[in-house]
Amino acid sequence: MKKLVERILGRADDDPAAPGQPLPQGPARVEPSLPPGRRLYCIGDIHGRLDLLQELHDLIRADAAGFGGSPGVVYLGDYIDRGAQSKQVLDLLIEQPLAGFDAVHLLGNHEQAMLDFLAHPQAAAAWLNFGGQAALLSYGVGIGRLQMGTPVELLRDELEQKLPPAHLDFLASCRLLHCEGSYCFAHAGIRPGVALETQAAEDLLWIRDEFTRSRANHGWIVVHGHSIAEEAEILPNRIGIDTGAFCTGLLTALVLEGGEQRLLQTGRAPA
Repeated sequence: MKKLVERILGRADDDPAAPGQPLPQGPARVEPSLPPGRRLYCIGDIHGRLDLLQELHDLIRADAAGFGGSPGVVYLGDYIDRGAQSKQVLDLLIEQPLAGFDAVHLLGNHEQAMLDFLAHPQAAAAWLNFGGQAALLSYGVGIGRLQMGTPVELLRDELEQKLPPAHLDFLASCRLLHCEGSYCFAHAGIRPGVALETQAAEDLLWIRDEFTRSRANHGWIVVHGHSIAEEAEILPNRIGIDTGAFCTGLLTALVLEGGEQRLLQTGRAPA
């Protein structure tokens, strides 16, 4: 377990793309575009809301019915924490993928935080205070013991025992960046002025204001989650689709096809 976690952490630190996959060059002028016959559904931060993910998957299946091209789905990370069903969300993504869709799963900062906790529980104990406790409980970890004074090493050891190997394999397969057409997908965003191939994992997972306040042409339209907004933010240089599903009940999918951009969203059913 420890060696696998260290391998995942090591890859995330020094490879922003899938292993062995060179990053393409962005267009000089950014116009919304995907190749003909391609449609992408991009899903924002899920945060343990299995109910909303199932509802959104149903909406995507209905929307794609009869589509004769190549459909894909890009998950922008933060599958776990905050909501009550982190484990169950990962189970669904692993065991019941959307049939007929190719899928890209990006790593979110909350998945990174859990991996850090597994590797270095003392140094990464802050994770327990921004969603980690809910994730632990979904795995049956620390029930009756999640309180002040519980040694974090005991919680880490219990999580190691109960975390399915398939979940670690899933996290090992998650990417930090994905590019198609004129779009670049990253969990948190990118650092303006820095080439994609030299973006730091820290920025791709955690960046906020320096990215969201920028009006620069990044060479791509960057699709991201991480920074919560009441509604999806569709701007010329970025599209943010974290609508705070864990507390608002609004889980958002951005639908991209050709030059078209539209939204699918769940009903508002707060936790």
